[in-house]
Amino acid sequence: MKTQRPIPSDDEHRVLQFRPRPMPSSSVRRGNGTVQPLHAAPEPLDLSRYEQPREEPDDFRHRMLANVAALAFTIALTAIGIWLAVSIADLRRTQDCVLMGRRDCVKITTPHI
Repeated sequence: MKTQRPIPSDDEHRVLQFRPRPMPSSSVRRGNGTVQPLHAAPEPLDLSRYEQPREEPDDFRHRMLANVAALAFTIALTAIGIWLAVSIADLRRTQDCVLMGRRDCVKITTPHI
């Protein structure tokens, strides 16, 4: 069954002409009629205005030890996640094998004599 689409009219498709905004004048008009000059150029963005003086010097050794501990924790968490994913995939594979009715699903390891 065909869907009926409305017939587009010429009113729906218009090309609008781009008109750039005029350049701002050197003064700004406010609501009460006074004119105030614009600021010449804003100060360059600098992070020095957010700096705060420290009471004690930075402890580089402590910061590096904390970074190493965070890295070790992240690596351990990643390794546990990978091990868990592999274990779940192995269990799923074994369960699928059993549900198909096969008997040789589990690998039996025998000691070497």
